[in-house]
Order: sequence, then structure tokens, then C-alpha cells
Amino acid sequence: MMSENNKAVKKYINSGITFGSALAMVISYTTWKSVGWDIFHGLLSWTYVIYFVIRY
Repeated sequence: MMSENNKAVKKYINSGITFGSALAMVISYTTWKSVGWDIFHGLLSWTYVIYFVIRY
């Protein structure tokens, strides 16, 4: 059985992954104007966001 603390951690991790994907897709589409790159960068999630911050 999963404790309340573990449920909370899992919820926040899932929220962070979802937010990271959405953020990566918005940055990608705004920069490249391409749905293909948008999907690819959404799959990379936080990796692309961090790369974008460092690069630009």
C-alpha cells in the first residue's frame, strides 16, 4: 500500500513532467514555428528547456 507521502511525491513528479513538456513545446513552437520540432522537444521535456536557457 502506498503512503500519503509517496502519493504526494508521485503527483508532483507527474505535474512537473507535464509542465516541462508543455513549456518545452511552447518554447519550441515560438522559436522554430514547426509542429514536428514541437513534438520532438515536448518528448525531451525539461532537457530541452534547460538547453534553451543555457543556449539562448
